[in-house]
Amino acid sequence: MKQEIKQQIGQSVQDFRLPRYQEIPDVGLYLEQATKYICRYLSPILETPLTASMISNYVKRGLLSSPVKKQYSRDQVAYLFFIAVAKNVLSLDALACFLRLQERTYYFCRELENLLLFQFEVRETIESSDEDSSDEKRLLYSCTAAVVQKVYMEKWLEAVAAEEV
Repeated sequence: MKQEIKQQIGQSVQDFRLPRYQEIPDVGLYLEQATKYICRYLSPILETPLTASMISNYVKRGLLSSPVKKQYSRDQVAYLFFIAVAKNVLSLDALACFLRLQERTYYFCRELENLLLFQFEVRETIESSDEDSSDEKRLLYSCTAAVVQKVYMEKWLEAVAAEEV
């Protein structure tokens, strides 16, 4: 049973990939479009990645700038990807701080994918992204690792529960 569960949860992240900044649409996305776009990518790892009301709340709390003509820019969508993932392990105040760090050391997509593949035993090693070992990078890595650990635990428990039914 243990090996079957490992294979099942490993398959759930095998093809997981976030869009890179330049792949995010450069036309403004309305609230519902942005929500669907982000959820489409994150749904393999997060049950409820983001809702329209969450996005509106992030704007009200100052985590995200207001949309222009009700449309969210590429930058805002990129921030929302990070927020949708990091909100699982960080408070809103900590998220605000991390967003400022993320601006200076953007590597989130690559690290998330890399850690997921390693944690879910799809890949045997963690690929080294670069030699940068700044405090900001270590903090962002720790945040990403915490999210991956949480996702792994949830996927494992879901698979065990499904086996018991």
